Amino acid sequence: MAEIKNETIAKVQHQPYIKSHETVAEFTARAIILGSILAIVFGVANAYLGLKVGMTVSASIPAAVISMAILRGILKNGTVLENNISQTIGSSGESLAAGVIFTIPAFLILQMVIPSWKIIVISLLGGFLGILFMIPLRKYLIIREHGKLPFPEGTACAEILVAGDEGGSKAKTVFAGVGIAGLYKFLMSGLKLWKENPVYNPSFLKGGTISLDATPALLGVGYIIGPRISSYMFAGAVLGYLGLAPLIYFIGSFVNLPVPPADVPISQLSPGGSEIIISGILEQELSPSVGLSV
Repeated sequence: MAEIKNETIAKVQHQPYIKSHETVAEFTARAIILGSILAIVFGVANAYLGLKVGMTVSASIPAAVISMAILRGILKNGTVLENNISQTIGSSGESLAAGVIFTIPAFLILQMVIPSWKIIVISLLGGFLGILFMIPLRKYLIIREHGKLPFPEGTACAEILVAGDEGGSKAKTVFAGVGIAGLYKFLMSGLKLWKENPVYNPSFLKGGTISLDATPALLGVGYIIGPRISSYMFAGAVLGYLGLAPLIYFIGSFVNLPVPPADVPISQLSPGGSEIIISGILEQELSPSVGLSV
């Protein structure tokens, strides 16, 4: 009974922006074409970025902004559901690229050559599999857990699409934010007016460090996820760089030999070098299970 009651409450709370009885253009040719172009652009960009630096950037939010700018700004008559379709297709390019570049290179390292057509087929099957899994999970993750799971990236995309659909001051606020963030990034990274990653190593706390990623993207993420989750992440950073790192430095000061996987003594590592020691300990803890699985 309690489960049925909770499900009923969740259904009452979950109110779709577009009601089921409303008829709004959604799966149109221009939305599919625009989304496909965005998927190609973000897919190629993330494949290059991921292979080069080992990480990708989310395409959902920029795809939502670009689709809204074209369909609502240039064409003037795009609907919120068309924008949603475009940004969803556009973000899928980044997802598929990440799925490929973080798995296929492992086979290449093992000297297993995979034909290109097999990579394409595997990617398509992976995409279809994700869609098929999401169909039954939507009821539990979106409807029943509405208001419980934050979904920061999805919330940001939804707010952008709603702001573009309502127009007026909300749409101006979105584009003003994009413009200010772009100008800030240009002055910081382009003209080098200030440091993007300022670092301070306190002399009174050996091995500790205080640093900041002064990027507008992280500022936006912090606003989206809210103060509670942001405080969890901040507490973890404080524990790691002002707690564990100085502790490792203090213990390592009594060890003159390198501790694997580091190739120099701990006392000669930078404050961030303690991550090497922690990752090596975790790897040793997991190595028996990994060996059995192989």
